[in-house]
Amino acid sequence: MFRGIHQLSLDNKGRLSVPTAYRQRLLETGDGQIVLTIDRDRCLLLYPLNVWEDIERKLIQLSSTNKRARALKRLLLGHAEECGLDAGGRILLSAPLREFAGLEKRVVLVGQGNKFEIWNEATWCSWRDSALEGEGEDGDAVPDLDALAF
Repeated sequence: MFRGIHQLSLDNKGRLSVPTAYRQRLLETGDGQIVLTIDRDRCLLLYPLNVWEDIERKLIQLSSTNKRARALKRLLLGHAEECGLDAGGRILLSAPLREFAGLEKRVVLVGQGNKFEIWNEATWCSWRDSALEGEGEDGDAVPDLDALAF
């Protein structure tokens, strides 16, 4: 599982150093191969290759006659880039992906269980603050954790 918030810096070539605690997991789950793609919230999604392949199969099965399904496929599959960890445990984020997410020097890696999100630090802080104030994208408040059955 990928969890936690990690404040990181991109180097001058656009490389992100994966926290040491997760490098081995990425090597074990996907042979060090990962897939990066975009998310509607203007962040990037980082998946181990084997996890991405399951998602990719599901995306391909979506109807091409459904406008929203087509859009989702275009966004996620069209921007997907396969890459690997280098010897230093870094991932090169391509210029188009960095530009899409507004990634400059300071970034935040947000664990989401089977994947990580990569955010511009300021964008993440703004999104987090809005979410804590109960401003969901669809107008719904963040669910009360006490009401969830764990």
